[in-house]
Amino acid sequence: MKAKQNSLTKPSEPEKVDAYMQGLKHPLADVVEALRRIILSTDREIGEEVKWNAPTFFYAGEMKPFNPKEYKRYIVVFNLYRKDCIRLMFPSGARVSDESGFLEGDYADGRRLALFFNMEDVKSKQISLRAVIRKWLETLDKR
Repeated sequence: MKAKQNSLTKPSEPEKVDAYMQGLKHPLADVVEALRRIILSTDREIGEEVKWNAPTFFYAGEMKPFNPKEYKRYIVVFNLYRKDCIRLMFPSGARVSDESGFLEGDYADGRRLALFFNMEDVKSKQISLRAVIRKWLETLDKR
């Protein structure tokens, strides 16, 4: 029954992400927080949790049943390993047609990246970030 429920909707865990953010020791923590706000405000059905050791964002609304190991809900994951930039990893970013050059990389598994080096990058790329997320949401097999 749990697997079926996971396929229909998924609850957001903002309190866990808040706790993660409070303990975050990263030189670009302000960039992380700004990106978090942009991602969450793009669509009311975007949820968040801490997965893969970082804030992760997913479609929380109803979807047709699927194997949870396919990770079909996941939109974007923070990659905080580098100290000079924040990498947003879109696990299935290749599904989105991005002519702007915002998404980088051509990984065989369909991942794409977006890099942010400072708050100026956040400001200049937020429209592209929202556009990619909205396009990605249109590709989902919603109920």
